[in-house]
Amino acid sequence: MDEANIFNKLIIFMFYLIYLMNVSLRQLRAFVTLAQSQSFAEASELLHLSQPALSVAIKNMEQETGGSLFSRSTRSLQLSPEGRQFLPVARRLLADWDQAFDDLGRAFNLQQGKIRVAVMPSFAMNQFPEALAPFQREYPDINISVEDVVMESVIDAVREGQVELGITFEPDQMDGLEFTPLFTDRWIALVHPKSPLAARKKLSWTALMEEPFIAMNRGSWSRNTTEKALSEAGVTPTRLLEANQLATIGRMVSVGLGTAVVPQLCRQQMESLGILCKTIGRPSIERQVGIFTRKRRSLSGAAQALIAHLLEHFSKVS
Repeated sequence: MDEANIFNKLIIFMFYLIYLMNVSLRQLRAFVTLAQSQSFAEASELLHLSQPALSVAIKNMEQETGGSLFSRSTRSLQLSPEGRQFLPVARRLLADWDQAFDDLGRAFNLQQGKIRVAVMPSFAMNQFPEALAPFQREYPDINISVEDVVMESVIDAVREGQVELGITFEPDQMDGLEFTPLFTDRWIALVHPKSPLAARKKLSWTALMEEPFIAMNRGSWSRNTTEKALSEAGVTPTRLLEANQLATIGRMVSVGLGTAVVPQLCRQQMESLGILCKTIGRPSIERQVGIFTRKRRSLSGAAQALIAHLLEHFSKVS
């Protein structure tokens, strides 16, 4: 065990002893101040206490600790051997206590802190960085850790307390979770620029099946959502390709492997690949994107500020 860990354990142990002995922080400050000044008159002035009150505080502390912390005479005041041994620990205890409250105040004032956020990749790659930039400029000392994982993992991370916030599509089941919508996303069709479908402004599900259809892997929320729409439209892909990521689907469409249907929030990413984005005919797919938090769990001030910022940001761009 390294020296820092040993000292930290000692600090924790000393706090525990102070708690058990009913030694107050006021008494601890009185001890350190008196030890440094070696004068009841000077220490009383520094602590804004009367000399009798300071004397009582030190006496009570000595009664709790079980022995004398100072050697007194009519002409001098010095630390006892036990007092000298305790002084550096007492200084560290007070410094750590003051630092802890300073850090707490900075956290409440959003001058420091850390937020862990789980975000679905399509949102993390497209809208989230632009939304996050002004927040980071306003609160530069708040660290943000973004975990870009699939929707199911976003929900699990929030539910298990691994992150404070999650951002993804609203799922069918939200046991133990709170959902705050940010905006509604309407899905779009993807076609290659040289596809026979490229000239059409709007594509039916039947038309999309004229080419191989590229879908997310089976079992995923996106795949289930797509299959529900296909069932409503009364069509079934005869030629099917599958991928695990929307970015992969986009790349496959960009080289002419087929058509696909993806969330509107991917539009800019898909158009950067040279893909044409088209409106889908009935049945359309519309789903809310929003923020997940755990029910009955308090959020840090930083997380609350981020939620407020995202709500304001998307109210302006929606």
